[in-house]
Amino acid sequence: MDSHLTLQQPPPDQPPPSQPSSQAIDSRIKAKRIWWLGGLSFAFCLMAFVLPLAYQSLSHPDRPLAIHHIKQLSTLLFEFDSEYGQYPDASTIAAVQARTKTTLPLGSGSASQLFRQLLVTSPGIDEEPFWAKTTTSPKKPDDIFTTDATALAKGECAFAYIAGHKASDDADIPILLTPLIPGTHEFDPKPFDGKAIILCNDNTATAHPIDKHGHVIINGMDIFDPRQPFWHGKAPDVKWPE
Repeated sequence: MDSHLTLQQPPPDQPPPSQPSSQAIDSRIKAKRIWWLGGLSFAFCLMAFVLPLAYQSLSHPDRPLAIHHIKQLSTLLFEFDSEYGQYPDASTIAAVQARTKTTLPLGSGSASQLFRQLLVTSPGIDEEPFWAKTTTSPKKPDDIFTTDATALAKGECAFAYIAGHKASDDADIPILLTPLIPGTHEFDPKPFDGKAIILCNDNTATAHPIDKHGHVIINGMDIFDPRQPFWHGKAPDVKWPE
């Protein structure tokens, strides 16, 4: 018996393997081209969508931080309301002083003064949630709030506050706003790429466009217009940060 392996030959009547026709080859080439073109088109569309968002995030990183902090303040306000029956204002000062025994002066002339009630009633809280990077508050707070001179000192608070409300009021009432120019009803368009960050009473924080006059328009009217449904015909009691 031959020890070498013998290669088996195909039967003489078996036809040779068929070769693809030129038409089939052209069809395959066209299919590959279409697949590649479709993939490139999808990639370009994805880049056109993603790159502007990435650029916006890199160019204006202060807006997400402002939204994060305004949501933290919303939590503090709701906790305060559950304890004192409303958000901080002049009428809650005496109750806060009696319960906390704080020696820190608690005023009602500005958002910074009213927010001190949140500082003394919220164990473990510091000054950072009250801050956002704006023209009037360019540097982070120092987290020293043991005296009248240091507690939410000038430039350490960035949020204007609409006083006189409580958690059970209308859900769409604006409660916190930034960057509102102190002493005015006009917003500064520079800090957040032409947007104003506004927290409503339902805990929603939204970036609203600022028009060329520095106003935020809702329901076809300036947000501070007493005719707005959520103000019920009464001008809002705006407290600006110091």
